[in-house]
Amino acid sequence: MRSLLSGNGKEWLRKDEVRLASMDGKVYAAWHAGRCLPALLGCVGLLLAVLLAGCGPRGEDISALAASSKPVADEAPAVVFTDVTEKAGIHFQHVNGASPEKWLPETMGGGGAFLDYDNDGWLDILLINGDYWPGHAPKGAPRPTLALYRNNHNGTFTDVTRKVGLDVTLYGMGVAVGDYDNDGYDDLFITVVGNGLTPVKSSRLYHNVSNGHGGRRFADVTAASGIQDTGFATSAAWLDYDRDSKLDLFVCHYVRWNPDIDRNNAYSVDGIHKSYATPQSYPAESCRLYHNLGGGRFEDVTRRSGIWNARSKALGVAICDYDGDGRPDIFVANDTEPNFLFHNQGDGTFKDVGIESGIALSDEGRSRAGMGIDTADVRNAGKPDVLITNFAGEQLTLYRQDASGLFQDVAGRSGVGNATQMYLGFGAFFFDYDLDGWPDLFITNGHVMDDIDRRDAGVTYAEPSLLFHNRGQGQFTDVSARSGMALSVRRVGRGAACGDYDNDGSPDILILTNGGRPALLHNNNHTGNGWIRLILVGTESNRDAIGARVRVTADGWTQTQEVRSGSSYLASSDRRLTFGLGSAAQADRVEIRWPSGRVQQLSGPIPRGTVLKVVEGG
Repeated sequence: MRSLLSGNGKEWLRKDEVRLASMDGKVYAAWHAGRCLPALLGCVGLLLAVLLAGCGPRGEDISALAASSKPVADEAPAVVFTDVTEKAGIHFQHVNGASPEKWLPETMGGGGAFLDYDNDGWLDILLINGDYWPGHAPKGAPRPTLALYRNNHNGTFTDVTRKVGLDVTLYGMGVAVGDYDNDGYDDLFITVVGNGLTPVKSSRLYHNVSNGHGGRRFADVTAASGIQDTGFATSAAWLDYDRDSKLDLFVCHYVRWNPDIDRNNAYSVDGIHKSYATPQSYPAESCRLYHNLGGGRFEDVTRRSGIWNARSKALGVAICDYDGDGRPDIFVANDTEPNFLFHNQGDGTFKDVGIESGIALSDEGRSRAGMGIDTADVRNAGKPDVLITNFAGEQLTLYRQDASGLFQDVAGRSGVGNATQMYLGFGAFFFDYDLDGWPDLFITNGHVMDDIDRRDAGVTYAEPSLLFHNRGQGQFTDVSARSGMALSVRRVGRGAACGDYDNDGSPDILILTNGGRPALLHNNNHTGNGWIRLILVGTESNRDAIGARVRVTADGWTQTQEVRSGSSYLASSDRRLTFGLGSAAQADRVEIRWPSGRVQQLSGPIPRGTVLKVVEGG
């Protein structure tokens, strides 16, 4: 890429199928007792009928579900995703420590991220690993560590883990990427299962520092930071909730786990083989909020901020100013407990408005098994929609705000409900994969019971991914089967992230798996659709501009995106904002509302293929 313009704070650079599988009633009821399946522990056929009638959208029946499995012709452009993991030089194996004891954390990881740790303009890849339990490491096996792959700018990556100081062993889950000290470099917060058997007892904060030789390395500054995040941490996100220009940290926590609880709650469907205990077997563990005091120090403000909640079993978090008041709010996906919507009160406190907003429960008034989460302006209407992935049989939830601001589940009538009914979704995100200006949807799936294949014909541990094309106005079509064989590969999917690792304008996909290898899927986009990309640098605001809201107008219609950390599940995606332009030759106007409250407008035309770096106030 070559520079076209610099100055005034700106730089312009050119550049389908639904599986009608039965599910063993004992297995499902054990994970979700008292929900849609109260008394069907042995009747597979009846169970399926109840799943479709009770957990599905009202008014839909089995014939409608079967019809949705047929390929639907629409105008989705020709985009194919190909697995380039090996070609890219990524040779990572996730270790979950799976053992005969069936400890709960084994089935929940792992995560990863797209980030630019060395600020060269190319996305690198971070992969989070688990560990072997004491006494269960294979003889001669090397200790698993985190892994960082540096982008070589030619479609390949080099493992620099040891070089940057991340060859550390911990029972990791996810990662949040953000520049907490505003020095211009990405720092890392790694969430950890800190209870019980592993040596590392708390999540870790890594500061991106100079190595003294023109490169970068990561220093563990957890102790000096004051962050003492013990327990079963899962997803995390950076945000500037008090708009003081310093990034604060929100950390999801799942359950109060230790090996004794698993021993006392061992459960078996067939009376012979032990299975992972259910979420209901464990007490909840509240999410945490850490306020950035500056100087590398943080303070735990969980209780006084109103975040503490005894019913939290949190797996996913998304930060979004859902009501447009200029303050970031917090959406939390809980497993078997009501979801949270922490509304930012503007005085350093939050109020959970999940129940009154409609986000907490299903239409039937039940808690679901929330895993992954994301938000986006699906209809280009100026208001964010919210997706939450759930357990098999519950289908994905897609919440949309009505005129009063109340959220309603529109998954069924939007085309994403039935197609996700029988899958267990984890990582998920909105992204405009074909650059037509409408946010599409990706989901990676994978069951939590590693022996489900043997116990229930038709239900599998490894599952294919799903890709939904946004046809406009929030209507989706399942295009998984025609978007490349890489999406049909069955994986035990957990985290998922999106980012344009080769800087060709089209977003690519990173899938993180449990006990397996990651998958880097390259977006081969032949649509000819245009795009522009914005990289924001805060001055009065936090340097990452996390919380900035950007509106781009082209050909008379406007898209809205926010710069965010978090979302999906255990993962962090590309923070750069890419706006698809479709057939438009240019963007006509860009409006940025910075976290500081400053509003900055850039007049066009901004030609397609432009990467625009904007400094706040420049």
